[in-house]
Amino acid sequence: MQIDIKKYKTIVFDCDGVVLDSNLVKTAAYFRTAKNLGATDTEAQALVDYHVRLGGISRYHKFDYYLREILHQPVTDVAIQALLDEFSRELEVGLMQCAVADGLVDLRKATPQANWMILSGGDQQEIRTLFDKRNLSHFFDGGLFGSPDNKDTVLAREKTNGNLHYPALFVGDSKYDFEAATRAGLDFVFLSDWTEVADWQMFCQVNQIRVLNNLMSLL
Repeated sequence: MQIDIKKYKTIVFDCDGVVLDSNLVKTAAYFRTAKNLGATDTEAQALVDYHVRLGGISRYHKFDYYLREILHQPVTDVAIQALLDEFSRELEVGLMQCAVADGLVDLRKATPQANWMILSGGDQQEIRTLFDKRNLSHFFDGGLFGSPDNKDTVLAREKTNGNLHYPALFVGDSKYDFEAATRAGLDFVFLSDWTEVADWQMFCQVNQIRVLNNLMSLL
C-alpha cells in the first residue's frame, strides 16, 4: 500500500542511514576514536558493538557507557570531552564525502504542505554545520536537531512550541527511531537500505512496521 505522503504536515527524518549514507562512517569513527585514545582492539570493538546495538542514541550516552562499563574508568567531563573531540575529528572527512539519499529534491517538491525536520542522535551543532557545508539545510525548514538532547525530548519540545504538526511522519532506520516516534504519536516508516540493525526484518515484522528501501520509495 502506497503511503499518502501528502497528508503529513510534518515529516521528521533521522540523518544517518536515511538522508546520508553515513552509518558505516560513524561506526568506523567509533573504533578509531577508541584506538586513538589507547584502547585495545577488543575494547574498541566493544564500543562499536554497543553503538550498533543502540542505533539512534546519543554519542554522549555511548561514551558514558564505554568509560563506565568497558574501560571501568571514572566518567568525568574531561574524559567525555576527549572522546567527543576525537570522534568529531574522525567524522569530519567521512561525513563530507558520504552519499546523500537519492530523491531528496523530488520528495521535497512533492510535500510542499509539510515542514521537514532532521532529528539525529548525532551532535546538533555538528549536523547544522555539516548540512550548511553540503547545502542541505534549506530542505529542513522545521530545523535540524540532535544531541545532547535525545529524540524523545526534542519531539516533546517541538510539539509544545508548535513546530511539530500532526499528522506527522518519522522516517528512520533504527529501533529507537520507531520507539521515539510511537511515544510521540507519529506514524513511522523504516528504511532498510542503509540500516545497521541486524534483525531489522524480524523487528519490523513483530511491530508491524512499514518498511521501504530508501527515500525514493516514498515518492
